[in-house]
Amino acid sequence: MADENTNVETPAPAPETAPVAAPAAADAAPAAPGQAPAAGDQRPSTSGDRAVSQTIWAEIGAGDGTDTGKVIKAKGSKNVQTGLVHVYATFNNTIVTVTDRLGNVLGWSTAGKMGFRGSRKGTAYAAQVVSQDACRQAMGHGLREVEVRLRGPGSGRESAVRAVQALGIDVTTIKDVTPIPHNGCRRPKARRV
Repeated sequence: MADENTNVETPAPAPETAPVAAPAAADAAPAAPGQAPAAGDQRPSTSGDRAVSQTIWAEIGAGDGTDTGKVIKAKGSKNVQTGLVHVYATFNNTIVTVTDRLGNVLGWSTAGKMGFRGSRKGTAYAAQVVSQDACRQAMGHGLREVEVRLRGPGSGRESAVRAVQALGIDVTTIKDVTPIPHNGCRRPKARRV
């Protein structure tokens, strides 16, 4: 009996190997609805009515390293290819509105809508998040190419433009349309700090 217990084999440790590179998201097979995505898949999991269609992911290039997030095809999609991005950056807030060439709104966002409160609303990071949210809404209408119009002295001007480019939208021109008075209205009295 003692001999039988001493011959118990212990499992040998697994040899250490280099990690296997995951396949690129573009090369991976698309996951079926209701299934978890593959290990190398960069797409968010799809669930319920808010499932992201595979065709939109193919159009915007989910695996090329750009920050795409969720782009959901809008219900009343206007199918607009070109548009305008209006960035209103003040010291206290950032408002981004995406319109078509005629001025019809495709998407909009503000720092308060994105959950920023108080002094954080005027930061460059808040402007980046706001710009991405507004442009994702517009990309649901098929937007691909924009002209950016900046207004105001806030810190989120440049970061808002970079966020638009990071989503994969082509920026054709950038204009500063900050209103400058030619000695019109009297300025407010100077602050005494």
